[in-house]
Amino acid sequence: MPDEEPAIIPVQKIPYVPDIVAPDYQRIDHPDPAKIQITWIGHATFLIQLEGINILTDPIFNNKASPLGLGFERKSPPGIPVDHLPPIHAVLLSHNHYDHLDLYTVKKLGNSPKYFIPLKLGQWFRDQKITHYTEMDWWNTSMFKGIRVVSVPGQHFSRRAVRDGNKTLWAGWVLETKRGKILFAGDTGYSPHFREIREKLGPMGLALLPIGSYRPRWFMKTIHMDPPDAVSAHKDLQAQQSIAMHWGTFYIADEPLDEPPLYLKKTLKEASMAEESFLIMKFGETRIF
Repeated sequence: MPDEEPAIIPVQKIPYVPDIVAPDYQRIDHPDPAKIQITWIGHATFLIQLEGINILTDPIFNNKASPLGLGFERKSPPGIPVDHLPPIHAVLLSHNHYDHLDLYTVKKLGNSPKYFIPLKLGQWFRDQKITHYTEMDWWNTSMFKGIRVVSVPGQHFSRRAVRDGNKTLWAGWVLETKRGKILFAGDTGYSPHFREIREKLGPMGLALLPIGSYRPRWFMKTIHMDPPDAVSAHKDLQAQQSIAMHWGTFYIADEPLDEPPLYLKKTLKEASMAEESFLIMKFGETRIF
């Protein structure tokens, strides 16, 4: 096993305190349908609102990301409590890891939303008596209320039990809307697939990209992007705007929970890029684009 990695950002000897804002329920409950409105709930969970449609990505409102209540404990509460969500019309699921596909949350949402899920994940939903889903392979497309939903590749893996490794697919999702293209990258390492997405679908208006759970690099590099990888993905996609995700919520890797945004700011500065081009949102914060 390689030696311990040196600190990228000087270690701060203070407890992690998540940066939380009170939800703006006036905006959340009455979004402007002519704008794209994004609220970060935490980890890879966003509320995307546009054209009168409310979409959740990889929703997890549970206090634990694990089977049987064991394992990873939430370090920041959901930016919006699950019982205060507006009506959810669609859910984008990237893969079946417990911090992205959560049984408690799916049961709370029920069979009302339309779930867009990767190939071969339908059996899990049927086992939960959820039938309102569309199962998609990479580059498959589906229409939902005037929005074109495209399943796109990622570099990751799937596993939910000891013997089911890579039995189901993983994916990112592109929403092609009247307001522009939105990429939810899901959980992924950095690879040429970001350039392929741009070549096939065009530049992204908005990209939701993971920046955390990257240490140790010898182990995490192929499956989780660090901030330099995320900035490279932003460039490959020719994204007008990116938003950071997959950090500060669950302690599932070796870096401190508050290191990823500091590392991202350092990376952007070294690349002579404006901080505003790759946003770091607060838990519960709503932005309009």
